Amino acid sequence: MANDVLWAPWRLAYIEKPAEVSATNRGTGDIFVDLPAEQDDAKNFILFRGEVAFIMLNAFPYTNGHLLIAPYRQVAEIDLLDDQELLEIIQLLARAARWLKRAYRPDGMNIGVNMGRAAGAGIPIHIHWHIVPRWNGDTNFMTAVGGVRVMPQTLEDSYARLKAEIEND
Repeated sequence: MANDVLWAPWRLAYIEKPAEVSATNRGTGDIFVDLPAEQDDAKNFILFRGEVAFIMLNAFPYTNGHLLIAPYRQVAEIDLLDDQELLEIIQLLARAARWLKRAYRPDGMNIGVNMGRAAGAGIPIHIHWHIVPRWNGDTNFMTAVGGVRVMPQTLEDSYARLKAEIEND
């Protein structure tokens, strides 16, 4: 219906952010380079920093706890990663899965990477992995019929919950 509106005011900051970066000539336009460089992990939802890769919350999650893992170095394809990056990313995937299990008790997880725009990569210049916790029945009428996801927890609360698991590990 024309009168049905789903308000999402928290998205405005994300929508305006690319314009701010280009308008002030700050940053590269690659969140996987720019956000770690800011050294403000809580603001940027960076949960864990390794030597060559890091874990952050997805700003537009499919479910609560949707994580991204990326190397610090801007690399577009998996075969361009060096051995240290490959090893640490796989180790971080395993650690992130453990933290998600403890924090959210999901029934399963989707773990994947979209390499290249044709494969669905939103940021094709920088390879990154998605870890999406899933629960039996987590797709409801809003997703199936309305094409809308309902997030029961804020990014700030997700960050706090996962950060506590990381610190207790």
